[in-house]
Amino acid sequence: MSETTVAPERTEAEQGQEQERWSGQNVPRKEDKRLVQGEGVFFDDVKRHNMGYIHFVRSPYAHAKIRSVDVSAALEHPGVYGTLTGDEVATLTDPFFQISSPPGAHLKDYCLAVGKVRFVGEPVAAVVAETREGARDAAELIEVDYEPLDAVTDARKATDEDTPVLHDDAGTNLTWEGVFEWGDLDQAFAEADRVVKISELHFDRFNSTPLECNGALVEYNRGTGQWTIITNNQFPGFAAIMMGPAMREGLDKLRFVTQDIGGGFGNKITTHPQLVACCLLARKLNRAVQWTEWRTDFHLSMSHGNERWFQDTEVAVKEDGTLLGFRTTALDDAGAWLRYEPLGGVIWAQVTPGMYRWRNIRLDFKQVVTNKAPVSPNRGYSRMQHLWFTERVIDIVASELDLDPVEVRKRNYIKADEMPYETPNGCIYDSGDYAKMLDVALDLIGYSDLEARRADAEKRGKLLGLGIGSTLDSGTNNFGQSRLINPDLQFSGNNEVATVKLDLFGEIVVTLGTTPQGQSHETTAAQVVADILGCSVDDVNVRAGHDSYWNSHAGFSGTYASQFAVTGLGAVKGATDMLAGQMKKLASVVLGCSTDDIELAEGQARIKGNPEAALPFMALGAIINANNAGLPEDLDVTLNCRYVYRPPFEVPDIERKYGNLTLTYAAQVHAALVEVDPDTGVYDVVDYAAVDDCGKRINPQVVEGQVMGATAQALGAATHETFAYDEDGNLLTPNFYDYHVPHAMDMPPLKTGYVESASPFTPLGTKGMGEGGGAGIHAICAALQDALRPRGKPIVHDSFNPYERVWELLMEPEASRERVAVESR
Repeated sequence: MSETTVAPERTEAEQGQEQERWSGQNVPRKEDKRLVQGEGVFFDDVKRHNMGYIHFVRSPYAHAKIRSVDVSAALEHPGVYGTLTGDEVATLTDPFFQISSPPGAHLKDYCLAVGKVRFVGEPVAAVVAETREGARDAAELIEVDYEPLDAVTDARKATDEDTPVLHDDAGTNLTWEGVFEWGDLDQAFAEADRVVKISELHFDRFNSTPLECNGALVEYNRGTGQWTIITNNQFPGFAAIMMGPAMREGLDKLRFVTQDIGGGFGNKITTHPQLVACCLLARKLNRAVQWTEWRTDFHLSMSHGNERWFQDTEVAVKEDGTLLGFRTTALDDAGAWLRYEPLGGVIWAQVTPGMYRWRNIRLDFKQVVTNKAPVSPNRGYSRMQHLWFTERVIDIVASELDLDPVEVRKRNYIKADEMPYETPNGCIYDSGDYAKMLDVALDLIGYSDLEARRADAEKRGKLLGLGIGSTLDSGTNNFGQSRLINPDLQFSGNNEVATVKLDLFGEIVVTLGTTPQGQSHETTAAQVVADILGCSVDDVNVRAGHDSYWNSHAGFSGTYASQFAVTGLGAVKGATDMLAGQMKKLASVVLGCSTDDIELAEGQARIKGNPEAALPFMALGAIINANNAGLPEDLDVTLNCRYVYRPPFEVPDIERKYGNLTLTYAAQVHAALVEVDPDTGVYDVVDYAAVDDCGKRINPQVVEGQVMGATAQALGAATHETFAYDEDGNLLTPNFYDYHVPHAMDMPPLKTGYVESASPFTPLGTKGMGEGGGAGIHAICAALQDALRPRGKPIVHDSFNPYERVWELLMEPEASRERVAVESR
């Protein structure tokens, strides 16, 4: 059950005015009819005559040399069309471009393993057959001769002298490192009353789990040399940049097509290796090929979220809880290949101080490779880990100094009247009222009755704890931040494209450059267009999905980084404003008046104050598209408008590691109440509140749905979900038998609220949103620490806390407390 609290108060006049607009209303989603009736079109729904099915042969070893691959028996299997091996790939393609500077830049990553396997589940060969089952059976016949090698499974030992090196071309397992320091840290520690030292905190490896796994149907046109890739990759701009050079082809030869996508969450960004294999097979066999990923394959090999350790943390703090600064070493486990990394080594810097006002920070960031699956963006990419760390610091400091964690937050939160706020590294927080959000969350969860509820729980033999999580969704990347990793990269800024046209019969048609995965782009775009053109959302047709050959799109088109509400709708607004201007201009010529005299309302272009002098949209469309003879020659009107929205970014200062790395900052504050059984460590989330601020809300119901989804992800990561490996590099949670994603019955009573602070930097006052799961992960951690406080004040030091870990904290609280020390000055 969900309850919604509306924080801002509105006057009656404002309510009446807003009711006339589509934006801000819960307009029924345009996507819902086809999706709830089972009429959506996903990549696996698309079939071609005589197509072949792909199955990948995957390594059973975490680390091994490949002596040989024998496909002869598979080729003789009935219904087999062909195979692909690493030797062929090494001949036909070049290694993928690496974002990293050396030594990570030297990694030679191909679409299949070449010479060596480096994680369990790494694709070694591929087979194509007449049926999916036949391809799977034939894959069993491919003989791979391996020479096993020792595996590296603990990132903390990756650089030890006796640890095997995964990539000889790099010569080390330390693929990237950088020191980020701002402010005067020495002065901060000199002014401190206390220094809180935390030896190690750990953010666990997990991932979002979309309903639809990865896959594609790929065709090759020999006449044009073009591939059509019907896929659910959520960032085709990035995929093309990676694939084209590797395949030695121009980007125009790669046509990406989607309609519906069954969830993305970031982990559908890095499918370019598999897509290259599909392209090579389609060309080799001269037939369409289809790949649908199995769930176990997804868990074994696809885009885990970053695992991170925070070591040797020191926090400078005043006696009253005022935070002065911190220093720490972050150690990131990137898995076997960098793929989208080491962007995780800088994207955290979008939210360097979190929601807090500390100005003095040093972070030594190291990233290593291990014999685990590669990592990639995962709903809150890299910021989730950093903000969890920041929140852990707040609660540990509060606990060690016997301060109220609510008051410590309010004392150190950036204040509403300080917005826009420049962080120590030059990012600009656009707007927000974090203290108000916390008050709304605490009110929703019944904070005033907390002590009574503790007493009631104690009577029932339970321990009750309250936890808070604060996080930021930094939306719309400035890709110039990648230069902080690799100064040679020619990336900066970001953009997105849309077209809006008025057709012959008055239909408004919108084409997006984005690739939606359930975020209701069609609905929200229609609301923006309808407001500008003064018509109904029913008059607006937003074309579903994405087609890079026919759609307008830009180099970084896609859906990622919480940016559609800014870049996508910014492009829609720009194109619609252009169309509105042209419609008024055309109407003024026909009606014989000034353009300033024309208004668009009720599906018409009409003279202000004289609604009878009007042209329906259908008339305008017909005039320009079919009845244009006799119009003035200098009338520059097409009613087909394309607009590129470009956020106002500058290239960051590489030397100072300073500059605005993102455009908007949506915020979420979560609060959780948990009850723990002190005899078993079993706990229940008995109450929960989530409060968001994503600026102006185009469709509140869509926003609330994303808040709920992020909350479910958070609870899964905090309680059930982990990608655990044994010392030999075997994944112990390779499917849903062992990796428990929250079900509806696992969800607690959920109350939602919001605070609305318009962004001053975006065309519509919107911000990105939907990545607030990090707040929920910490809310559970903090609630557990609060609940266990009477039992020896154990320290929650991991993001993942299943019942057995809680039991360990109860049984041996001192073992966790050894991680923390307080030094008085």
